[in-house]
Amino acid sequence: MSTPSLVALVAIALVGVVSAGIGSFGVRVARSTSDFLVASRTVTPVANASAISGEYLSAASFLGIAGLILREGTDALWYPVAFVAGYLALVLFVAAPLRRSGAYTVPDFAEARLASPALRKICTVFVLIIGWLYLLPQLQGAGLALTTLTSLPAWSGVAVTGVVVLLTVVGGGMRSITFVQAFQYWLKLTALAIPAIVVLGVFLSDARTFDRPAPPQFPERTTVDVRTPVVLQTVGPVGFTASGVVDGQPVNGPVEWVAGRHTVAAQTSLTFDAGSAVPTPVGTPTTDRDWLRPMSGDRSDQLLEIYSILIAGFLGTMGLPHVLVRFYTNADGRAARRTTVAVLAMIGGAYMLITLLGALSRFYTPQLMVSDQSDAAILLVPTAALGPGWVGWLLGGLVAAGAAAAFLSTSSGLVVSLAGVLFTDVLRGKLKDFRLAAVLSSVIPMALALTVTRLDFSLTVPLVFAVAASTFCPLLVLGIWWRGLTARGAIAGVLVGGVLSGVATGLSMFMALPANWVGVLLYRPAVVTVPAAFLAMIVVSRMSREQVPSDVERALLRLHAPERLGLNPDRVDRPRTVDRYRAGDQARPELT
Repeated sequence: MSTPSLVALVAIALVGVVSAGIGSFGVRVARSTSDFLVASRTVTPVANASAISGEYLSAASFLGIAGLILREGTDALWYPVAFVAGYLALVLFVAAPLRRSGAYTVPDFAEARLASPALRKICTVFVLIIGWLYLLPQLQGAGLALTTLTSLPAWSGVAVTGVVVLLTVVGGGMRSITFVQAFQYWLKLTALAIPAIVVLGVFLSDARTFDRPAPPQFPERTTVDVRTPVVLQTVGPVGFTASGVVDGQPVNGPVEWVAGRHTVAAQTSLTFDAGSAVPTPVGTPTTDRDWLRPMSGDRSDQLLEIYSILIAGFLGTMGLPHVLVRFYTNADGRAARRTTVAVLAMIGGAYMLITLLGALSRFYTPQLMVSDQSDAAILLVPTAALGPGWVGWLLGGLVAAGAAAAFLSTSSGLVVSLAGVLFTDVLRGKLKDFRLAAVLSSVIPMALALTVTRLDFSLTVPLVFAVAASTFCPLLVLGIWWRGLTARGAIAGVLVGGVLSGVATGLSMFMALPANWVGVLLYRPAVVTVPAAFLAMIVVSRMSREQVPSDVERALLRLHAPERLGLNPDRVDRPRTVDRYRAGDQARPELT
């Protein structure tokens, strides 16, 4: 194993060991159900904001947005804008009332607000779908990081991450991962800030410019191994040496491409000389100047895609179960609101650094566009910019540590939120154990991550946000702010949004989509599915207005009244069933 690989491996191992050590502190203090599910609602705003930020900056976000910037330039800036703006929607519409609801999970809130066991079951199903779908790219991101940095097989990264996350969650639940995620956020911020400053200094000293009417160039002689079939485009002649299948023909020697589109089959090796123009994936800017201009392509549906990205990010954040569960850990609604404002600043700063590193990767790791491995850009930029030597290796190790913290923190949050739902809604009798729920929450996505071909993070993450925006966002917004919502209307809206977005997700992930507006709507469905869910929820509620809960005014008063009035139902350290919640009896069996 080379020295850079060894440094990266040591850095990743240290993050795992330190995370496990910090999590063990939670094991000593976690005793009750409330400790495991919501840390007894005693997390301070700053600590909770750090934990939420650590959880939200996932491996897919950490790696995927930088890869999008590398490929698409300014058009990709809508992604971090949408993801950050999602917390603005949270603070405006959801954070404080959701905390005042006293719920432990989204299904808890749904049944407490509308007294519908059927709605609770449907919400449980969608929590599991969203959680498992979001866990898949986190675990695969761990595999990508380990393969890219150390050349170890991808399955080892998936397995090790799954085990570390499971041990942390099983040991102390939400109490443990709060400490761990707060530490991991500051580690990730450091792992982004220091390399960004150093690489930016190198870039400025080279007197380079982003504004060039030419494609990016290979900085040195480079061999690119294409692992999956790609379609590339060039704006002028490009010469290289190939071994494999190019444009449908077996090749083992020199190749000359003219301007246009060209196909490269999997398991093909391409070698380019220093200074050669970099072929870019079809649909992305071909020159650096176009890369700087918004909507520089000739597609007529780009604006439709941008609107859908913004809707999914802005409204999808409030529907992510692992994000919502963290607001239940605040002491009260005011603390939840303060937490959200702090999160806006924390993740905004991190995304600015990710964007900067993604832009710099255009100069130092352009070969990743050819092999369709742009998700690895942020991992390779430090060593590519600084060249061989201990400075580059150490910075690469720091980035590796940040990537490890990214997939560990988000995976931990997802597992604890899924375990909470399984524990409260699925497991029964002797099987009712939070630790068993945590194991079940981890096994399925681990199996998928080990067997399913890795998908582009820029595809999977926005699709998860679209599903969340189409299901839980309408339920929370209307459940908190509209007295006319009925259980029948809520069920209709969740099913309409969930089915439409779910079908689009399945087709986008496993089929080739047409290159027109239909393909855009399947690839980015939120612009259709979110309004459809809201409309279905409102229309069906209007048609069943006689089923509005009789105590709706009391329920809304509890959601919106300040805690100092004493109307909030959350006064003890235990979850509630709906009947007892409404009757004021809050007892429930302790953790088994």
